[in-house]
Amino acid sequence: MPDVRLASPQGKWILFTTILGSSMAMLDSTVVNVALPRIGRDLGANLAALQWTVNAYMVTLAGLILLGGSLGDRYGRRKIFLLGVVWFAAASLLCGMAPNPGILIAARALQGIGGALLTPGSLALIQASFHPDDRSRAVGLWSGFGGIGAAVGPFLGGWLVAGPGWRWVFLLNVPLALLCVPVAVRHVPESSAGKHAGRFDVLGATLGALALALLTYALIEARSGSLGVTLTAVAGVAAAVAFVHVERHRPDPMLPPDIFASRQFTAVNLVTLCVYAAFGGFFFLTALQLQVVAGYSPLAAGTALLPTTALMLLFSARSGALADRTGPRLPLTVGPLLCAAAMLLMLRVGPDADYLTDVLPALLVMGAGMVTLVAPLTATVLASVDTARAGLASGINNAAARAAGLVAVAALPLLAGMGPEAYRSPTAFDAAFDRAMPILAGTLLLGSAVAFALVRRPAPGCRRPECRTHGNVTSPPLEGDRRGG
Repeated sequence: MPDVRLASPQGKWILFTTILGSSMAMLDSTVVNVALPRIGRDLGANLAALQWTVNAYMVTLAGLILLGGSLGDRYGRRKIFLLGVVWFAAASLLCGMAPNPGILIAARALQGIGGALLTPGSLALIQASFHPDDRSRAVGLWSGFGGIGAAVGPFLGGWLVAGPGWRWVFLLNVPLALLCVPVAVRHVPESSAGKHAGRFDVLGATLGALALALLTYALIEARSGSLGVTLTAVAGVAAAVAFVHVERHRPDPMLPPDIFASRQFTAVNLVTLCVYAAFGGFFFLTALQLQVVAGYSPLAAGTALLPTTALMLLFSARSGALADRTGPRLPLTVGPLLCAAAMLLMLRVGPDADYLTDVLPALLVMGAGMVTLVAPLTATVLASVDTARAGLASGINNAAARAAGLVAVAALPLLAGMGPEAYRSPTAFDAAFDRAMPILAGTLLLGSAVAFALVRRPAPGCRRPECRTHGNVTSPPLEGDRRGG
């Protein structure tokens, strides 16, 4: 049984290491959007390349995050965590040195692999190291400080872009890794479940990531209408079908199909797909709108986005407690409605937009909506399956959210009629942004309708979240399986 106490020096070092490692990936999920206009200008990238700068990372992270957790269980959680940190730092160095968009996109895909190793690994180390009496508090601190990292991301990204340059958005990860690795080697104990780890589905993970990559490529390049795009879309569908077939017939699949036998679990994941598709599209386009159209500097644009994550950090725990009393149906119905209203309020953000009267009201309503729905969503995911599968359910929900975000970033410019050079023209981008926001609002309305129609109060005595404080806007909290080992 793990026996490290949180108050001990070793406990503090473990917590520091896991927070530092996971914050690298958390920062990257929010910081890059602010840097996109400068990246495009310096590297001569078109809109499709900027979409891939975001999505290459999300494809490998979403496709491999379930596999990353099982690798740690099998081969050693500290070992895989350290591999993820080193891998992530090396890929970040390559991003920071990229001479052209192609190298940057490839490096971002490699970054996603590192993120898939270190993100679940950091939580697994806490679960496996701390005494049961301290584990919930340790997870809460890990989640809370990770949320602070996500909140600081846009501000830090804007400061770096406006100061030393966008390359430091990525290069900053290198010294963080150099600090994290020796501390982990010295203070973090190794643990594993050995050959009894369970899920270890490389074929399923590969097919899932391949399907996401092919379909994302087809959506981003669809405006060309070429035969190659059509063939890529067909190949993506074929990979998705093969993924489902493999998962249905493997004895120990990464994504067991029978978990979706729970109507509640299926419903909450449908809500997740809708709301996180909207969030992904919103934060991608808003960071561009504030700079390209409203004329904000990178620092001002990054700072402008702080209220949303600040509200989540301050009130997510209270929202979860309220949902425990009211049940999840109401917050999962009302939360998306508030976020949809925020999308429509963003239509006021145009040339020379005033922050206090045009931008801030929309972001405050957006934050209120996210506060209302994120904590109840996570709690309902955990409550909708057997306690033994809660960690798996959380991982699936987290991966679904990331996949929804990357599909939105791929599809939304197409649906809104953004041309390859739209972000270079304030007039063209503003017109497309005004078409995109109602699409996102409609996606949120669909999520609200699904929640109202299908989500019900869970049975008493079910699993409750340990991550009560949360600030990440790209995915719901990741919960562990509490096995230790």
